[in-house]
Amino acid sequence: MTSVLYDAPGPRAKRRNVLLSVLFFVLLALALWWIWTMMDEKNQLEWALWEPFTTSQAWTTYLLPGLGDTLKAAALSMVIALPLGAVFGIARMSDHRWIRLPAGAVVEIFRAIPVLLLMLFANEFYVRSTGVSSEDRPLYAVVTGLVLYNASVLAEVVRAGILALPKGQTEAAYAIGLRKGQTMTSVLLPQAVTAMLPAIVSQLVVIVKDTALGGVMLGFTELLNARSTLAANYANVVPSFIVVAIIFIVVNFLLTSFASWLEGRLRRSKRSTGAVLAPEEVEDNPAAVPGTYRTGGDGKI
Repeated sequence: MTSVLYDAPGPRAKRRNVLLSVLFFVLLALALWWIWTMMDEKNQLEWALWEPFTTSQAWTTYLLPGLGDTLKAAALSMVIALPLGAVFGIARMSDHRWIRLPAGAVVEIFRAIPVLLLMLFANEFYVRSTGVSSEDRPLYAVVTGLVLYNASVLAEVVRAGILALPKGQTEAAYAIGLRKGQTMTSVLLPQAVTAMLPAIVSQLVVIVKDTALGGVMLGFTELLNARSTLAANYANVVPSFIVVAIIFIVVNFLLTSFASWLEGRLRRSKRSTGAVLAPEEVEDNPAAVPGTYRTGGDGKI
């Protein structure tokens, strides 16, 4: 038995896959046991270190405000970076060199610079050239660095998504008289959105994690920075790291799950363009089906 992408495994391959799966779970269980043992030896499993997370003070004072700042910076960065990346991605495909070359230079430059350096440069810019207050400056610097870097990455995602479409789509649009701008906005971009969605969400996950760089270097009060304050007050460094890691995992899992749901919905909406009629509805109203005509009792139309 075969499929489009691969041959179905035979009995020997199935036994090998089961053996590898069992071996993997055994190694995973041994690794978890070793981690548990090491934490127990270092007294990191004592209830006194984990008890603060059962109270509301640790969450309302430290973790939830830090999570709120993380999501705020990530949301602002994505809202700005996505349309900016789309503009630069389309500009890189322009027929005019005076548009295509500067857009390509901007994308290549900001994609090559580490996002942490962009945050530091932005912070220095706001310190020396603007009147942004010291309280708001870390947020501005983090968002600016994330926007510059991720907009350049998303520009390549948009360009690749559009170029991946069959050339027949463009040729058909030109055949019916659409201009290039109309073809891009009405034909190519709507079809490329579904293909680009997984990459866009992956970049959103990267943005959420990269906000931690601002907390380390700029004092931005994001989740990881709030964790350090919590650990200093409760002397539970390792448990606080574990709890924050779990929070990041949950947030990013929710993002990817939402993206999977949205992608499936978009694909289903493109496959189905109308309501499904029951057989009795078709018999009662054959005109609802294109190419079907009502006939008389003698079989004539």
